[in-house]
Amino acid sequence: MPTISIDDQTIDVPEDSTVLDAANRLGIEIPTLCFLKGYLPSTSCQVCLVRERESGKLMPSCATKVTDGMQIDSETPEVHAARRTALELLLSDHVGDCLAPCFFACPAHMDIPLMLRQLSKENLHGAIETIKKDIAIPAILGRICTKPCEKGCRRSSADDPVSVCELKRYAADQDLDAEQVYAPECAADSGKRVAIIGAGPTGLSAAYYLRQRGHACRLIEATKQLGGRLRHEPDPESLPRETLDAEIQQIVRLDVDVQTETPVDSREAFENLAESHDVVLIAAGADAMNLADEWSLKTSRRGLEIARETYQTERANVFAAGSAVRGKCLFVRSAADGKEVAQCIDQYLSGKSVAAPAKPFTSRLGRVATDEMKQFLAGAVSVPVQILTKQEEYSSDQVSDQVSDQSNRCLSCGCVAHGNCRLENYSARYGADPNRFGSRQGNYEVLGRGGNVLFEPGKCIKCELCIQIAAESRESLGLSFVGRGFDVRVGVPFGGSYDEAMGELAEKCIAACPTGALYFDPKAE
Repeated sequence: MPTISIDDQTIDVPEDSTVLDAANRLGIEIPTLCFLKGYLPSTSCQVCLVRERESGKLMPSCATKVTDGMQIDSETPEVHAARRTALELLLSDHVGDCLAPCFFACPAHMDIPLMLRQLSKENLHGAIETIKKDIAIPAILGRICTKPCEKGCRRSSADDPVSVCELKRYAADQDLDAEQVYAPECAADSGKRVAIIGAGPTGLSAAYYLRQRGHACRLIEATKQLGGRLRHEPDPESLPRETLDAEIQQIVRLDVDVQTETPVDSREAFENLAESHDVVLIAAGADAMNLADEWSLKTSRRGLEIARETYQTERANVFAAGSAVRGKCLFVRSAADGKEVAQCIDQYLSGKSVAAPAKPFTSRLGRVATDEMKQFLAGAVSVPVQILTKQEEYSSDQVSDQVSDQSNRCLSCGCVAHGNCRLENYSARYGADPNRFGSRQGNYEVLGRGGNVLFEPGKCIKCELCIQIAAESRESLGLSFVGRGFDVRVGVPFGGSYDEAMGELAEKCIAACPTGALYFDPKAE
């Protein structure tokens, strides 16, 4: 049996083993895109590169046979740089969005396409769970938000945006009216206590997400009722008080301690809070600026001075967010701050270094040409734009169909493989820059409309895995490469459909696809 050393770890392996086999036996993870165990390696992606010490050469580990005494480097800066370059070259030819434009337009970064897919299939429980992962007060915001997500909706350049806010409000209202409202699972008691000064959109949201992490929260409000500026800025017609009260109660039910008519307007009161709690979060809106001197905190031009990335003041255990630091801001921005500051506070309470909430990696399609927009529209429902109107109409027999139709107007800009795409995940791990080698060259295109399986050639890296897998079927047409040079792509013989080409092996082909180029149509029945 030959002996190999990888990163100074030595192991004996069977004859004909590859370097990748040896690494797996040692527990060393080498990234792969075009390789799948049991199938012939194509060595096309070059993401699994390693370095042989003696020659200094870089080689694909998936196809390099082990020789006795071989010494390999895998986890070194040089090898990582080579893998990063390989990923960046693939990304330079990648035509697709990891995340939809509406994700970036929404300050709370909610997964809007997922919510819309769930609503289109009448999965209300899944939709409210998706919404509340990022927005603690959707019934409130669904009524008073200025809809930045809809301004970022790609469909707005073709006709009108998807009615995201009304759909979010619909799901939240249905939840409020349910016999058993949605309640997130909260972690076991951490033993940490957080005092939150101010119970407006920022304070309420922070309490909601901190409780899920097991931290005890005390909401301290100077007035008689929770809600802060939600009580007086929107008029009762835009935001019915019963809706406001009901959604606040959903947060309080997570075992949040409440103290109303308790102004923290003196140095002694503030210091007592800081001493009796592990963290103090200031979410008191404009009042915070007026009380900064009493609290011995510095101010900026708009509000309290903080480290923008972490929401920390100069006192490590005192955080501030929302209008307290920004001046007056959008309600959805205040709520988003509450979610983000909760993440930072959780890091602090867990003894970790406090850092900004991680930004997801994404490849972005950018400007869409007219012909490309036609490709998007071909997969979406075209219905009248304003289908949801007043709250009292939600109980009509037509609403369910209206919600489904409006949800299906979504162009599905984001990748359905987001989170499970190996190209995306490895690019994030190695810090790949999707724009290093310039903007995309290919056109957005979707093949297979009308069937269950869709194919986006602009995402395909020609790894050949789907071709090898489909060839195992004795009843299906199979797949093959068609075209020449830069125009080569995976195609179906005799002009058949992708459903016919893969048959019963479609699921296996889709699971093997490393980039989300092959997938089941999320809107198919």
